[in-house]
Order: sequence, then structure tokens, then C-alpha cells
Amino acid sequence: MGAALSAQQIAQFETDGYLLFKNMLEPAACVQMLAVAQQQLHAALPPLEYEAELGYAGAPASLDAEGGRTVRRLRGAYDRDDCFRNWARDTRVVAKLEQLFDEPVCLTLAHHNCVMTKHPQYGTATGWHRDIRYWSFTQPDLICVWLALGDETSANGGLKFIPGSHRWDIADEQLDELDFLRPEHPANQALFAQGISVDLQQGDVVFFHSRLFHAAGVNATPAVKTSIAFAYHGCSNQPVAGSRSAASGDVRLTA
Repeated sequence: MGAALSAQQIAQFETDGYLLFKNMLEPAACVQMLAVAQQQLHAALPPLEYEAELGYAGAPASLDAEGGRTVRRLRGAYDRDDCFRNWARDTRVVAKLEQLFDEPVCLTLAHHNCVMTKHPQYGTATGWHRDIRYWSFTQPDLICVWLALGDETSANGGLKFIPGSHRWDIADEQLDELDFLRPEHPANQALFAQGISVDLQQGDVVFFHSRLFHAAGVNATPAVKTSIAFAYHGCSNQPVAGSRSAASGDVRLTA
């Protein structure tokens, strides 16, 4: 697993909006991160995001309802433990991002920067959306780096992508008030039909563009699914002053 991307891989990312790297991170590092994540989940170590706070279909009605303390994500992963911070700065990741951005790379601390969990029973499905919907940068060109700490399939709520959708122009009426593709809109049916499941195993990593439509189902297995997600941008692509994207700052990773 060399650091450099081939010209074919760069072209594939530009066309499809994502790249998958099998077995990119060694099992021991995954096991360590998973152990730290499970410990912090058990301790409910803040900052946290709960399913009840999102209000997605099927989520507990409130924090006090049954399942209301089901954690969606451990926020602020970069500052939670060295194992997460080391992964965020991993040279194998940064070198690839430098090629895709064609410039020095920054890690945003405002978005993603989290341990993502999908719990059985109370872990809700996520509709088709683009991550850039709530982010404010001068250019809508960020990349999420998603690491699977265990197997991720359709059965436990794994990722689904619509390849090439980062290049699409979508009419406002196709989106709901949260910028999810409306299931009932006729034009969206053909888009949904193009969605594919991206099965991951422990240590697999997927890079995907912030404008790529993606979704995830519910977890129908008995085990919690756990992933690490960090978002990056080219250093010339700065957050808009005064926005939520600018509030938490970023970390410059290359000179």
C-alpha cells in the first residue's frame, strides 16, 4: 500500500467521487482505536451526539425516552486520544489527499472529526445527502476519510454511494428542508436506482467527496458498527468567516 496515487486512481476519484483502499490500516491499530472508542462510549465521555437529537425517522423522541441515550457519534475525535490523532495525521492519508487537492492539506476540526457509531435497534437510517450541505467553505471541495474499525455491510448500516453524483446539479425542489433527496420526488427515483453499497472490512478506508450523495441503512445485527471519520480541505480553500465551519479551526498537515 504505497502512499502515491496513480493517474488512474486520481481520474477515478474525479469521475466517481470516491476511492476505496483495502486493508490500508493494520489490524492492531484498528483494535486499539476500537477499544478506546468502546471505553469512551461506555463512559459517555462528552462531547456526544445522540440519535434523539437528530430527529431522524425511527429515532427516540427525546433523551429521556427509551433508547434516548443512544450515541450517534463521539465528537471531537482529534482531541480524544493519540490513536485518533495519529490516524488523522497518517502520512499515507495526507499524501493521497495532497495529490487529490493538488496543494497542501488541512484537517477541519468543525466537521466530522468523530467516531461514528450505528447501534442496533435505535441507530437510525440516514437518507441520501451531501456532507457539504451544512459546511461553509469558499469552494465545496472537501474530502471525508472514513475508516472501518470492523466489517460494514448493508446488514449493519454500511455506506451507500451514488457514483458521480458529486458532479450533478440538483434542483431545489428535489431536496427537503434538511437537503436530503426527497424519496417522493419523481426525478429522484432514477437517482436512487444508481446507488451502490460499499462493503468494508476492518482496516478498509474510503475517501469520498463532500458533494457525493451517500446514505446508510439501519443496523440489523446485534453488534455496534464503529467507524472513524475526518474531513479535509486544500489549505487555499478556507472556511467562510463567521460560519460554523470557521468556529473550530483547522490543522495544517503539510507545508
